[in-house]
Amino acid sequence: MSHPDSAGTPAPARVAAAGLIGTTIEWYDFFIYALAATVVFGPQFFPSDSSVASDLAALSTFAIGFVARPVGGALLGHFGDRLGRKRMLVLSLLVMGVGTAFIGLLPTYATIGVAAPIALVVIRVAQGLAVGGEWGGATLLALEHARTRAQRTLLSSLPQIGLPLGVVLSSLVFLVVRLGTGDAGFAGWGWRVPFLASAVLVVVGLVIRLKLGESPEFERVRRQHTVRRAPLADVLRAPRIWVPACGITIGSSTLGNLLLAFVLSYAAGARLFSASTMLTVTVVAALLWAVALPLAALLGGRVGRKRVLVAGTVATVVWAYPYFALVESGSPVGLVAGTIVAALCIAVTTGPYGAYLSEAFPAEIRYSGASVAYGIGGVLGGAAAPIVATLLVASTGGLGAVGGYVALASLVSLVAVLTLRSPHAVTTAEPVVPLADPVQDGV
Repeated sequence: MSHPDSAGTPAPARVAAAGLIGTTIEWYDFFIYALAATVVFGPQFFPSDSSVASDLAALSTFAIGFVARPVGGALLGHFGDRLGRKRMLVLSLLVMGVGTAFIGLLPTYATIGVAAPIALVVIRVAQGLAVGGEWGGATLLALEHARTRAQRTLLSSLPQIGLPLGVVLSSLVFLVVRLGTGDAGFAGWGWRVPFLASAVLVVVGLVIRLKLGESPEFERVRRQHTVRRAPLADVLRAPRIWVPACGITIGSSTLGNLLLAFVLSYAAGARLFSASTMLTVTVVAALLWAVALPLAALLGGRVGRKRVLVAGTVATVVWAYPYFALVESGSPVGLVAGTIVAALCIAVTTGPYGAYLSEAFPAEIRYSGASVAYGIGGVLGGAAAPIVATLLVASTGGLGAVGGYVALASLVSLVAVLTLRSPHAVTTAEPVVPLADPVQDGV
């Protein structure tokens, strides 16, 4: 267990840092798949005479991971609200890591035929389930160890940084392997190396997470015997909270997944920039994203979470069209500038997001509520984004319509931010009913 502070409980910063390391590993696994889907999985697992059809099939498996996220959020959220945050975090990391390593060993379509894409889809569903419970657990463990409102805003943002850091780590590994093996070697076997490397990272992450203490707020819920039997049902009884909660992240998720997955494929296919150039730009943008995210959280702790969220969402609406215009211009300077500003928009939008969303739900149902809302927002935003963008480009011949699509998604998020009340003291129609110990009662 992490060393206690003077109050006898684990130091909040250490818990948040451990959450950051764990989420970085999980998002590394998740985005290794995104990178492979755009440059490898089409021809390897979904061969077709049409490159567009092949790319759409590969991107669809990427989307399946997002579709599984709210299911994973509901499943792990249920047990997280019943048995504790820590156990679910260990489970989610284990499932994600094992699934990623299996992809590195998976035979392609040329070897085992249709069984290859089927197995890929099954593994991707498992990964989606794991990530669905990861974000909520890591965010809540950091949030619920903090002691002040400002500290809760900042520390709950640290697991969020795992996303851009996971992008950096996955992009660097992909870039190094690609340059080291050459195009032929990378297509033949090199692409498997980043997936197999996940096994080492998972061992490190598991050691760290097993040393964490349980959330003080969850322990309080257990002591007061207010653990809910069906936390998700209690969440669904409050549509005034979970409906806008689902919409907050749609805009940033849409832009983020286009930046990380779709633009790489589009720019390389249109011969605007090489895949290596796009990966390099993505790494730089993600690093700035990681730096700006906690700064946005600090600002949210000072001036208000909602104000920062509104500012970031409005900036995303404004920058949506210019970003894609700069990508399409073919100018390296335009590409770098456009991508950096887009990444900063995402950082500002997501900095205070974890605390703002989580505190809309009471501790008794917080894991379920936050995880499901986050997962549904990811489906409506991130899952659909690469597919919709591919179809828009195929029908219009350019990225202009994609910019409009991102702006529209961000407007939906703006309405959600303005609608959701957080913190919100009451989220269920019925009072919390005392229950016996959940371990003895069963789940």
